[in-house]
Amino acid sequence: MTTSGSDATVEDVVRRVVAGHRDQRGALLPVLHAVQAELGHVPQEAIPVLADELNLSRADVHGVVTFYHDFRREPAGRTTVRICRAEACQALGADRLVGYAREAGLSLGETTADGSVTVEQVFCLGNCALGPSVEVDGRLYGRVAPARLGSILNGTVSS
Repeated sequence: MTTSGSDATVEDVVRRVVAGHRDQRGALLPVLHAVQAELGHVPQEAIPVLADELNLSRADVHGVVTFYHDFRREPAGRTTVRICRAEACQALGADRLVGYAREAGLSLGETTADGSVTVEQVFCLGNCALGPSVEVDGRLYGRVAPARLGSILNGTVSS
């Protein structure tokens, strides 16, 4: 498989990333983050290459990728929405945001069929005093009500 927009294969990318971390002890996490930053996710075909390069079992690499929620095994949508579900945000109405997203056809942990939006739940965005909080493409929003989430998703909230 080649990566989008280039002739480099997943194997080429993984081997190059690992080479940049060769001197680090316990480099799996930094390597996984770098692979995901470059490819947008950690594809299944990267697992055996990582295992070979880092002298780990495939099960070890797979276990780390599937354990940490920040690692994607499939590409994310063009817009990534992360809804905080930690205690402070839950107490301030995060369930209403999840309900709104579901009513809009956006399932937690999934990407829409057209690849436009991925909705994820997280368990703290560090914005507890302004909950419920939502992060959209790396931008943090506080005191988000369902109507505001709709505006954010529709791109109508100004900077």
